[in-house]
Amino acid sequence: MKRKTFLKTSAALVAGGFLPNLTACTEEKKVVVRKNWAGNYTYKAPNLHQPKTVEEVQALVKKLDAQKALGSCHCFNDIADSPANQISTKELNKIVSLDEKAMTVTVEAGAKYGQFCPELDEKGFAIHNLASLPHISVAGACATATHGSGVKNGNLASAVTGLEMVTGTGEVISLSREKDGDKFNGAVVGLGALGIVTKMTLAVQKSFQVRQDLFIDLPLQQMKEHFDDIMSSGYSVSLFTDWQKELVSQVWVKRKVDAQTQNMGAEFFGAKAATKNLHPIIALSAENCTEQMGVAGVWYERLPHFKMGFTPSGGEELQSEFFVSRKNAVDAILALEKKRDLITPQLMISEIRTVAADDLWLSPCYKQDSVAIHFTWKQHIPEVMALIKMIEAELEPFQYMPHWGKLFTITPSVLHKRYARFNDFLTLVKEYDPQGKFKNDYLNKNVFV
Repeated sequence: MKRKTFLKTSAALVAGGFLPNLTACTEEKKVVVRKNWAGNYTYKAPNLHQPKTVEEVQALVKKLDAQKALGSCHCFNDIADSPANQISTKELNKIVSLDEKAMTVTVEAGAKYGQFCPELDEKGFAIHNLASLPHISVAGACATATHGSGVKNGNLASAVTGLEMVTGTGEVISLSREKDGDKFNGAVVGLGALGIVTKMTLAVQKSFQVRQDLFIDLPLQQMKEHFDDIMSSGYSVSLFTDWQKELVSQVWVKRKVDAQTQNMGAEFFGAKAATKNLHPIIALSAENCTEQMGVAGVWYERLPHFKMGFTPSGGEELQSEFFVSRKNAVDAILALEKKRDLITPQLMISEIRTVAADDLWLSPCYKQDSVAIHFTWKQHIPEVMALIKMIEAELEPFQYMPHWGKLFTITPSVLHKRYARFNDFLTLVKEYDPQGKFKNDYLNKNVFV
C-alpha cells in the first residue's frame, strides 16, 4: 500500500504502541517472506517451526543450532529473528491452571492477553494491568518489559511469579520468585537470550471494574506544574500529544470503580471533558477504541486502549520509546517539546505513561519509578531514524533507556552501563545457553559486545 493511500484511508491507525497488523506473522506455504506486524522488518530466518508441546520444543532445541523464539511479531527490530530457525510459540496458547489459594494463573508462553483474560475474569480474577494492545503474547511482552500505565503499576513482567523454559541444552527448567529470588529476577526480562519460555505464572487479583474519562487540550503549563497530580489521578493515566500548540492533545484517565467513584467534572487541570468517544489520533474514528465517557466495564475491556475482539487492517508504522526516571519526566518532556517542529512532520502520535519500579535486571524500570515517552511514526525509515538519534541526544542528560523491542540507536557500551546488573545477566546467559544457540544479530549488536 502506498504511503499516501494508507494515511488517507486507514481507519484503524492506532497510536502509542498499538497500531495495525495484528494478524501476527503468517507463514504461507508458497511464500517464504515473513514480516513483523507493521511490515517494517522482514525476518531473515529461512525456517519457521511451530511446536505444539514442550516436548516438541525440547526436540527442536536439541536438534537445531542457531534458533530464536518468536511470539506475536510485535517488535519493530530484529530481536526475534535468527540466522537459521525461528521457533514460534503460537500453538502454545492455553491456560494451564488457576491457583485460587496462591492467587496465580499459569499460561502457556504464546497465549495472548486477549485470549485468556476473559476466561480469567469468568473465574473472578484479573491481572494488575494490560498494555495498550491486548493481542501480544505473554512471553514476548515480558521478555521485552512491555507495559501499560499507572504510578503504582509495574510493567507486565512484574506480574510474573514463575516461568518454565527450555534452555540451550534442551533441558526444561522452572524458576520462581519465591524459590529462585535473584536468578529469577534476571531471567524474566530475558530478551530471548536464555532459552525458549514455554509457560509463565502470573500474579492475579480479584476482578474489578474500570471507567475511562477523557479530556482534551491540556495546557502544557498545567502539565509542567501538576505532572504528578495528573498522572496519579487514576489507576492508569495516559497523555497523548502531537507536541504542537503547547497542548497535550488528550488525557485518558482510567479509574477503578467503587462506591466512592465520582464524576470528574467538565474540566481537568484546564483540559475540557470529551463529549464523545475519541481515538488517540483525534481525527480518526473511535470505533475500535475501548468504551469511554465514564461507562464502567470489566478491567480487560478498559485497561487496553483498543478492543480485544477486533482485528485491525494492515498498516505502516514505526515505533520508538524511551524511559526516564519519573523525577526527571517533566524536564525530559520539555526538552523534546522544544524540538516539536522537527518531530511532528514524521509523527502519528506520542503517548506518555508512568511505570512503577521493579526488581527485574533488564527492565528499564529496575529500582526506578519511570516515565515512558512513546512515539508512533510514519514509516519513513531514514527520516525517522535521524529523529530518533536526535531525541536520544536530547534525553541523554536524563540517562534514558530504550524499549528493547522498538527502534533505538544508543551505543551498546552506554546502554550496558545503565543496567546495574548487566554483567550478572551475561553470566546467566552463559549458564543457560552455553553453546550460544539463542544468539542472533540483535543480541550480538546490543548485548554481547
